[in-house]
Amino acid sequence: MSRNRATEAFDRRLIAPMMLGATLNPVNTSMIAVSLVPIGLAFGAPPAETAWLVSGLYLATAVGQPVVGRLVDVHGPRRLYLAGTALAGLAGILGMLAPSLWVLVIARVLLGFGTCAGYPAAMYMIRSESRRTGQGSPASVLALLAIASQTVAAVGPTIAGVLVGLGGWRTVFAVNVPLAVACIVLGALRLPRHPAPDATAPRPRIDLLGIALFTLTLTTLLLFLMSPSAGHWYLVLVAAAAAGAFALRELRSGSPFVDLRVLGGNPALLATFVRALLTFTIGYAVIYGYTQWLQETRGLSPTQAGLVLLPMFLTTIVVTALTGRHGVVRAKLVVAAVAQVVQVALFLVLDVRSGVWLLVLISVAGGVATGLGSLGNQNAVYHQAAPERTASSAGLLRTFSYLGAIVAASATGGFFADGADTPGLHRIAVFLLFVGAICLVVTLPDRSLARVGAPRT
Repeated sequence: MSRNRATEAFDRRLIAPMMLGATLNPVNTSMIAVSLVPIGLAFGAPPAETAWLVSGLYLATAVGQPVVGRLVDVHGPRRLYLAGTALAGLAGILGMLAPSLWVLVIARVLLGFGTCAGYPAAMYMIRSESRRTGQGSPASVLALLAIASQTVAAVGPTIAGVLVGLGGWRTVFAVNVPLAVACIVLGALRLPRHPAPDATAPRPRIDLLGIALFTLTLTTLLLFLMSPSAGHWYLVLVAAAAAGAFALRELRSGSPFVDLRVLGGNPALLATFVRALLTFTIGYAVIYGYTQWLQETRGLSPTQAGLVLLPMFLTTIVVTALTGRHGVVRAKLVVAAVAQVVQVALFLVLDVRSGVWLLVLISVAGGVATGLGSLGNQNAVYHQAAPERTASSAGLLRTFSYLGAIVAASATGGFFADGADTPGLHRIAVFLLFVGAICLVVTLPDRSLARVGAPRT
């Protein structure tokens, strides 16, 4: 009897490498927030140039996540996980030694590609363990993954603030080296080897042309969003042409990179991707815009700005821990959308004299939104995606998330064109209230969410 229970239990040895690998990407996306000002001062670079430290990683991640996710679906997680975390460690070393801003940008791009495997690999392993054990929804493990893969981004500014205060901005890159080493050791010891392919079975095909067209579409679109102007409209035309070619290719391919027929017939999954885009637009506009305002206008140091955001992370952990075991996602996503609207509405009353209590209240509201939104969208994808495309669907979720992050970075740059002042923050708030209203419209009428994670009768 005990042997059967052991066989049917989730393999706990997988949790440490899964969670640590999934942490690498989000913590790197947000640690840079409080480092932009000191990096700009070190290299004499204006905000328009240091913004590439943000956009470069987002671009690499948005393109790389679904590509690596598809490779994980086909070849298994182990080799891709080990190769990716090794690349992240090398990127950390390059960032530590970078002699110029643009070498630092290259390090961030490499970090983006290197951290692409962690989350899709984790989703793949959760799905594999679910099939092996017969557990339809390992809610507690999914909750841990939500913390590691998305909500940990909220603590990134706090960690970076402490690191910059102790050893300067290069420590933000140096921290990737021990993290990568830990991932490699744990991954080599604990991740399962993918079974050898059956010689008599047809070998799975990788849609290289589809991947190339997808990459071209997304890259040109994101480059335009990073610097929208009349002189860059040709990028939109290239993206549209590449998207058309990509659609034709995927509809005709026998083994498509993104199965558009299945995706088109799954409006619930498409709605989840759109909701992730909107949620992350607000979340990352808060992380970058609010953090810059705290430093440049409120007069806080990087360490102090990071500590102001610490309640966001703590609230996120508490909310995720309390609600993670409950599989139903609709209520989570509705409350998350409302909490984001409340958070950005509070921006409208901020000024240089605002008390610490208001700054903390804004962080707490953001923690509620981040915890419930990340968990809800992740669990929705887990239930809505085709099982054989779990990793690539997880990658697409991250693509839409970082598309939202790039929209946030572009909007923040535009509204803070004259500096991170209070009028600029208020303009960001108005924009984010509009985004939050759209998110509510996408979430409230979506009846399919009521079935996600609901007990079967």
